[in-house]
Amino acid sequence: MARTDGDTWDLASGVGATATAVAASRALAHRANLIDDPWAEPLVKAVGMEMFLRILDGHIAGDHTETDLQRMAQGMAVRTRYFDDFLIEAAADGIRQAVILASGLDTRSYRLAWPADTTVFEIDQPGVIDFKTSTLRGLGATPTAGLHTVGVDLREDWPGALRASGFDPARPTAWIAEGLLIYLPPEAQDRLFDHITALSPVGSRLATEFMPSMGAFTGETDDADRDGQERWRKLGFHDDLADLVYHGERSHVIDYLGVLGWRVTGDLVQELFETNGFESNDDEMTEQFSGFQYISATLS
Repeated sequence: MARTDGDTWDLASGVGATATAVAASRALAHRANLIDDPWAEPLVKAVGMEMFLRILDGHIAGDHTETDLQRMAQGMAVRTRYFDDFLIEAAADGIRQAVILASGLDTRSYRLAWPADTTVFEIDQPGVIDFKTSTLRGLGATPTAGLHTVGVDLREDWPGALRASGFDPARPTAWIAEGLLIYLPPEAQDRLFDHITALSPVGSRLATEFMPSMGAFTGETDDADRDGQERWRKLGFHDDLADLVYHGERSHVIDYLGVLGWRVTGDLVQELFETNGFESNDDEMTEQFSGFQYISATLS
């Protein structure tokens, strides 16, 4: 079903299942010693979705199974390293407050070596927050920073909920919005950056992504629809990928942040593959992601 205002999900359905897919990819990357995330696999197993359990067992329908798994692991390693390094560098430069937006099954609050006086806020749907927190507690995991969880929908008054949880808008903050923007309505994407800016003093930092075209997700071209859906089905999804994202014209992320006073730098994801020692693909799906960047910004 297409997205609607106020819709909800858990980690085994709709948008929530994409968070589990990301964690499954992180588990593969951890197994391949490309990243360090020992909690990804047990979290995926706790969710219990058959499609992801099969992936962790090495089973994907279709040809080139080993290549598909390797590609998933490498792609997630590139992404995870980028956002890990962003937070690590911000902490090294003295920033002691971080916010992880739409945290899903992200375990950075448990696996990164945060300075002792760091406070990390995780924001996501209440059910997602509760599941991850209780599951990790049951696994014996303990946060490596002062962790505050905030159960709220990002389409609602999340700034108020964040402040109520102890967030200090006077302190420079490192924000990450990883794999999030396509799941917000276009106007909510703008509001997200407006709110982040209003909550951030000079020197705060932000990492997110910039997708020049939504075609690879929305099926705006026949090639995008065919290739994207095929990869989606290989993972065992039966939902239409285009129904999980919000359609409509969006602001240019880099330009929008620039107007708000952020100094933005971007890295093309395909170039990051090479920087990380992986071969880049030249298939039709890669063409649909041409210009896709991970970006970081500092408020001036």
